[in-house]
Amino acid sequence: MELPKFLLGDNTDFPEDIFIIHLDYPRFIINLKDDEVEFMEEAEDLDEAELNAEMEALIVAANEFYDREIGRYEE
Repeated sequence: MELPKFLLGDNTDFPEDIFIIHLDYPRFIINLKDDEVEFMEEAEDLDEAELNAEMEALIVAANEFYDREIGRYEE
């Protein structure tokens, strides 16, 4: 099965939160309410500088994904 790079998630226990789940390596969940990131695995092959650069790009991509998805719902 081919999985998408990002998934959009919500939970009624956290009505103010919007979660983006990143399914490619490194797997993580970002809460768009406060940009808090929770890793689902350790990024073992990246040093801290590489991980920071990678995460900056992935957070931008996650926000773009969210904007695109919301735009599609509004159409």
